[in-house]
Amino acid sequence: MKLTRIAGLTLAASVIAFSAAAQDRVLRIAPAAPPAHPANGVLYTNFAEYLPEESDGRLGTQMLGPEVVNLGQMKDALLSQVAEVGNFLPLYFPAELPYMSLAGELSLTSGNSQAAAAAMTQFMVECEPCQQEMTDFGFVYLGSGASDVYEILSTRPVLSVEDLNGLRLRSGGAPWARFAEHFGAVPAQISVNDTFEAVSQGVVDGSMASIADLISFRLVDVITDVTFLPLGLYQATSNFHTSGVTWASLSLEDREAMARAANRANADFTDRWGRSMPEEAEAAAREAGINLHEASPEFVAAVQDFVATEAETAAEVSVERYGIEDAADRVARFQELYSYWEGVANEVNNEPEAMAQRVYDEVWANVDFSTYGQ
Repeated sequence: MKLTRIAGLTLAASVIAFSAAAQDRVLRIAPAAPPAHPANGVLYTNFAEYLPEESDGRLGTQMLGPEVVNLGQMKDALLSQVAEVGNFLPLYFPAELPYMSLAGELSLTSGNSQAAAAAMTQFMVECEPCQQEMTDFGFVYLGSGASDVYEILSTRPVLSVEDLNGLRLRSGGAPWARFAEHFGAVPAQISVNDTFEAVSQGVVDGSMASIADLISFRLVDVITDVTFLPLGLYQATSNFHTSGVTWASLSLEDREAMARAANRANADFTDRWGRSMPEEAEAAAREAGINLHEASPEFVAAVQDFVATEAETAAEVSVERYGIEDAADRVARFQELYSYWEGVANEVNNEPEAMAQRVYDEVWANVDFSTYGQ
């Protein structure tokens, strides 16, 4: 559905959920994911609950379904004000968001979901050129979440490096495309929403993705094998990408409330996407008769050898492709933040409420919301 047509529709027909009534301001929010996906069922559902709480009832939400605004449409939806807050994937727009894409290029090097989400959040909030590119793009950043470690979900067994040769795999971004090509597989840039159809029609042989996709996108019906490998995780997210026009219209108190609600929901989402949902998906896979494979030590070692070069590659790509001259320093800063937050996550046992509190205390509490995002 084209956004020009969407903008002309009565938004009441698109509503799938409201937070409590009688708020002073109701924001149109778009998770861009089906109800089973944690971006919808946890991230935006919880945000809709937290926002009235954090704003003392001043702010509410009106949720738009993915049939109204999907991931590929999110940029235009926010710019046109069809949506005011949306689930945005910066890797869809690497040339326009180079600094966030730099952090995304490091996806294969991360392994703890809560640490990756917190590191991404602090990296983006404290990085001046990151903030400037958001402002230039017309948006405001309110934090990130992260998936569990990616696996290979396929229609035939992948038990060794040799089994990757010629395998057509859906890729969620440049790091996984590099991995696939390095081992002789063929990466396919396909929207995650189209994965089921692509696999079922034989366009691809599988996906490099979270095992949670078995539930979120019904892949449990078409995948036959899952191979557990250290393939990083999806961390380049902007979970509550906010229209600059909307942000500018909010009071200081309401901006602070938005950040607090988003921060709480980000940690919940990461816990769901990175911990509990993968456990449920693995159980669903076993029930469906999907073969679950632990990669051999040799296979894991080969992948780890490749991943060991990814920080250097990320810096090189960011200089050559995005023109970030200090890319090596930015990469080092992200890795420093990830290492710190990994320690915090281990300290609090990855508990989402504790992580949200630490991220708020160490990141958002230091933000001047009178100028942030302006």
